[in-house]
Amino acid sequence: MDYLTIALPKGKLFKPSSDLFAKLGYTAEGLSDKSRKLVISNEEKKVRFIITKTADVPTYVEYGAADIGVIGKDVLKESGKDVYELLDLGFGRCHLMMAVPEKERRAKLSDYANTRVATKFPHIAEEFFSRQGMQMEYIKLNGSIELGPIVGLSESIVDIVETGTTLRENHLTEITSIMDATARLIANRVSFKLKHNRIRPMVEQLQEILDGNQ
Repeated sequence: MDYLTIALPKGKLFKPSSDLFAKLGYTAEGLSDKSRKLVISNEEKKVRFIITKTADVPTYVEYGAADIGVIGKDVLKESGKDVYELLDLGFGRCHLMMAVPEKERRAKLSDYANTRVATKFPHIAEEFFSRQGMQMEYIKLNGSIELGPIVGLSESIVDIVETGTTLRENHLTEITSIMDATARLIANRVSFKLKHNRIRPMVEQLQEILDGNQ
């Protein structure tokens, strides 16, 4: 109960996340996503950081291994984890979209019904296509999603895009946007109640910083 445990994702969200907490004085010696230590503590502030794979952050928070965490909205929605979403942190902006090979572009979205989609986000994809009244076959991949249509594994992909460079390099074209995503601050439901006196002021301070940055 003495410590506030924060789950930070490795990769592109780590630095802006750790920089943001540092503005509140929440940091720790050796805090880096390259560190071999996976749990790094600040005894003075009674803060403990867990550094983990992006997809695992919602799990650590839902089960209370971490009190709060930072995660992209796309990963959070795909995970379906039961956590509080406290703040839109604004960074890590990207969007989830459907893309197909340039030569295979069809007249309208419904023309892709009953085809195969390669994606890291099968739950979001299924929800989206179901709303369009489209049945699809979903192929879950964890690596280079763009490879799916190139090697004939799928007719299309559903994936995250930031600049579109990877799509262009692989001769893929975006068909439709599915959702926008930014980094979110999330909290364990029990922790939010039991450690409210620590979490609530933190959220208010973070909101002030974000408002000041706009």
